[in-house]
Amino acid sequence: MNFKTGTALIFLAIALSCGALSWAGLFPSLRAQPPIRVGILHSFTGTMAISEVPVAEAEQMAIDEINAAGGLLGGRKIEPVLADGGSNNLVFATAAKRLLMQEKVCAVFGCWTSASRKTVRPIFEEHAGLLLYPVQYEGLEESPNIIYLGAAPNQQIIPAVKWTFDNLGKRFYLVGSDYVFPRAANAVIKDQIKALGGEIVGEDYIPLGRSDMQDMVARIKSAGPDVILNTINGDTNIAFFRELRAAGIQSAKVPTVSFSIGENELPSLNAANCVGDYAVWNYFQSLEGEKNKAFVSAFRARYGAHRVVSDPMEVAYCAVKLWAQAVEEAGTENTEAVQKTILDQSMAAPEGVILIDSERRHAWRSVRIGRIVANGQFNIVWDSRRPIRPQPFPLSRSRGDWALFLDQLYTRWNGNWSAPAL
Repeated sequence: MNFKTGTALIFLAIALSCGALSWAGLFPSLRAQPPIRVGILHSFTGTMAISEVPVAEAEQMAIDEINAAGGLLGGRKIEPVLADGGSNNLVFATAAKRLLMQEKVCAVFGCWTSASRKTVRPIFEEHAGLLLYPVQYEGLEESPNIIYLGAAPNQQIIPAVKWTFDNLGKRFYLVGSDYVFPRAANAVIKDQIKALGGEIVGEDYIPLGRSDMQDMVARIKSAGPDVILNTINGDTNIAFFRELRAAGIQSAKVPTVSFSIGENELPSLNAANCVGDYAVWNYFQSLEGEKNKAFVSAFRARYGAHRVVSDPMEVAYCAVKLWAQAVEEAGTENTEAVQKTILDQSMAAPEGVILIDSERRHAWRSVRIGRIVANGQFNIVWDSRRPIRPQPFPLSRSRGDWALFLDQLYTRWNGNWSAPAL
């Protein structure tokens, strides 16, 4: 070492020890990279918390896995910002505005009810945000700012009604929560049952969170249906199944086919009260395959060996992974750039292949019908065997007619997507 080099190193060491310089200042690549901020927007409280909290847990698990593997874009960590929708549409709107305008998140994973999604949709469109929505829904919607990963009607409702008509009975009683999803889903169902030559013997709705089911169940018993088609959401289902059994309506004679009850809700419902009933989803925990076994094991290792996973949890987990793929492809977390690269993303998921359809911004999903067994799981009785391309607008009516149907609901409910509570 010559004198000049030795002297330079001495001065450098002194400067670093005194704080006059830093290694990050000398070498910009060593500076800590800012996190990539995303929103998790779900009901952590209220009637929908029974369903939404586990979905948020699955999203958090996916984020943690990505961070543990080195993050995105050369080492940047994902930082989730949690927001509680409180099972209230107006609270969801306020939370969405905060995430986009104040927290400056580049994507949001969230919502469950269609009422909450429809309430925040114009906010995402106005502020050029990106919402990844993980729950089956009624269709009748496309937004340039939403990726719909849950089932469209042709990936859940329509095949379920056909299978039920062929295998369980021809006379149907429809029950649902009183907001846009059950109302619209039952409009799709009624069109199909009419085309099949079946009969609707009754139709009833109850506000979200209500538990006084005696009168509804009495009407069901009086009507004597072959099958009950259930679009009730949240913890109201606890009271519904309890009253069915108290009234002597058993699944062996009058099965219930549900569109919003999965493995995660069954422990609260008491699975013994539901044995022999059915649910329709794209994913069940009981699916065979190494990817699904690894997914279930990872979730239980994180949250407890007693925990179960459901369709919205699995696809919410996949939503984070698909978005991460799009970020890497874009080379940036910028929302506008990711809006382009997220289209046509695909992955080998626990349920099988999931593919985002670039034209319709919905996911290709397989369809499955499961029968509830005593351990709170589902025996799969029917499987589409392949992913189905999404068709968000059922062909039983024109787009104009569906738009009119939704407008009439919105007007009837005084500019809301849920019926006013009594």
